[in-house]
Amino acid sequence: MSSSNLLTSTIKPNREKALMLAKREVGVLVHNSVLLEGIHFTLPEINTLLEGVTVGGHKLGDQQIAINQGEAWRYLFSAVKNDEFYVSLDFICDLHAISANEEVSEWGQLRSGGVTIAGSDYMPPKAADLPSKFAALLISMERFDEIYDKAIHFFLSVARNQFFYDVNKRTGRLMMNGILLNAGYPAINLSAKRKLEFNQLMMRFYKSGEEAEMNAFMRSCIDSRLVDIMSE
Repeated sequence: MSSSNLLTSTIKPNREKALMLAKREVGVLVHNSVLLEGIHFTLPEINTLLEGVTVGGHKLGDQQIAINQGEAWRYLFSAVKNDEFYVSLDFICDLHAISANEEVSEWGQLRSGGVTIAGSDYMPPKAADLPSKFAALLISMERFDEIYDKAIHFFLSVARNQFFYDVNKRTGRLMMNGILLNAGYPAINLSAKRKLEFNQLMMRFYKSGEEAEMNAFMRSCIDSRLVDIMSE
């Protein structure tokens, strides 16, 4: 068993506690998400936006992206709390409709045309193949017994298939964390400080489709303090 697997092996699954911990960190989760997109808000500014107050010195579009992420997290928390979270095409489209609201030409539905991935020669599937690709993704998840393997696989598959015109990685990570929280495990918070490493590993993953490096990286983003709390 790897050291990262050992880190999470002591966790006592508890949905209520995992949700509580994630809700306390929602400002940090949103902050890291927008920084990864190259949008530079401070954490106090993000917390102010999440309280419904606009902040000066930023583009309205950038503020909308941050607000969308906050709303998407709230939607996810509510769904998990009320036993309404599902790993399904309908749910991820509903989540994308919130996280990508007014950011792309089509939100809340599978893309209707082709896309490329900047910096990669890999070509995502054609739009006509996306429903069958998502169905295959659901089947492929059954081969994973360990919850972090299952959740990370889902995120990586969403990113590589590019089910939407944009906001795939953000939506995929939200779903990844929904899978974890729903099972009573702490969310993974990808720190913007590791943006370069994340981007480099994702470029290799797009080309190869091999998940091992990205799985290890995402596991390394798990906050050991949350693991300690969830192991009490």
